[in-house]
Amino acid sequence: MTESLDAARPEVAGDEAELRSVDAQISMTLDAAVRPQPVRVAISEAQGLLCAEEVVAEHALPGFDQAAIDGYAVRSVDVRTAGQEPVQLPVVGEIAAGSRQPRRLQPGQAVRVDTGAPLPTLADAVVPLAYTDGHQAKVTVHRSVPSAGYVRRAGEDVQIGDVAVRRGDTIGSAQVGLLAAVGRAKVLVYPRPRVSIVSVGDELVDIDRTPSVGQVYDVNSYALAAAARDAGAEVSRVGIVPSEPKRLREVVEGRLLMSEIVVVAGGAGGATGDEVHAALSDLGRIDMTRVAMHPGSVQGFGRLGPDSVPTFLIPGNPMSALVVFEVLVRPLIRAARGTRNPHRRIVGARLLSPITSTEGRRGFLRGQLLRDEANGEYLVQPLGQSGAHLLASLAEANCLINVPEEATEVAAGEQVQVTFLAQRA
Repeated sequence: MTESLDAARPEVAGDEAELRSVDAQISMTLDAAVRPQPVRVAISEAQGLLCAEEVVAEHALPGFDQAAIDGYAVRSVDVRTAGQEPVQLPVVGEIAAGSRQPRRLQPGQAVRVDTGAPLPTLADAVVPLAYTDGHQAKVTVHRSVPSAGYVRRAGEDVQIGDVAVRRGDTIGSAQVGLLAAVGRAKVLVYPRPRVSIVSVGDELVDIDRTPSVGQVYDVNSYALAAAARDAGAEVSRVGIVPSEPKRLREVVEGRLLMSEIVVVAGGAGGATGDEVHAALSDLGRIDMTRVAMHPGSVQGFGRLGPDSVPTFLIPGNPMSALVVFEVLVRPLIRAARGTRNPHRRIVGARLLSPITSTEGRRGFLRGQLLRDEANGEYLVQPLGQSGAHLLASLAEANCLINVPEEATEVAAGEQVQVTFLAQRA
């Protein structure tokens, strides 16, 4: 377990401090995961959320014996010889799907039924139309059917007392359908964790303005908000906040009251990072450190405000910000959602081009993951090696190549570990 981060004043690890390992930083942040309290919502609003209760069926599914196909309800014993010679049965009625009129079948009779129609009493099978001549008064059956043939028995899908949807299951379309089928209008779920994204930097302008000399568009609040939504969060993109201490503190303090996670982009590294750290220092302890990773080594993390809300201070460079988000913030969002494994899938792949990395730091390099159609082997092509800050190369990437801390060069043809990013539509 990590030490408490609730002290009143911050502590800062200077540049000369020993680098903290990526795994240690991930462990510290995941220890701060807080799952929002469950809420009860309409099943139409539950898709994509995690179920917070064991949904026990109070009704059987189906609730009655019903025809699984259009045909004739019969006693199977009355058509047992139909495979040897045709059997004729009088048709004494018809039952449509949704009928609530009870019917009783006598020996040697048939009743015309639609798919989903309740079976008449004594009937134990349905002869499909294709097995008959389809006559309405007296039907000729050409093939026999076994008992329970083409019948959906009461409770065949779900019986009373069965767990229809389990706690921790992600509610998808099938689960929504099952909840409706067992008569549940509402379900208890874990809501999406609320994440606030703040951009800090006096050089930033919003995308509806034209940057002047020395100004750049605010990329981070948009990109990180999209990444947080992809991770399953309910996102509030606060946008650009000036680094003026009082204003910055007011904004962040307000977001702490309505968020499970706060991310301040531009809050680590350089003069702006120092200003952000100083402005937020009395909201709780902020652990400023250098993590043994690249890009995005300089970063901060704390649990701020009266509710000890996990708060990230991450670099202002968009490329570094997105990598830090992927490595550290995204797993925390997934853990807060209650996901059993908050990390993305990692596979081994053969490197198609050589790569270089920084000694002593784990590299997270952009790449395109491919599949060899001949043998199914994963292949990975590095992207953007000529510049560490090329956002365009990340847009082309579908994976991050994980380079161990001890490696400075990896030759083409060697195996590397690769983290899947979101699949393209």
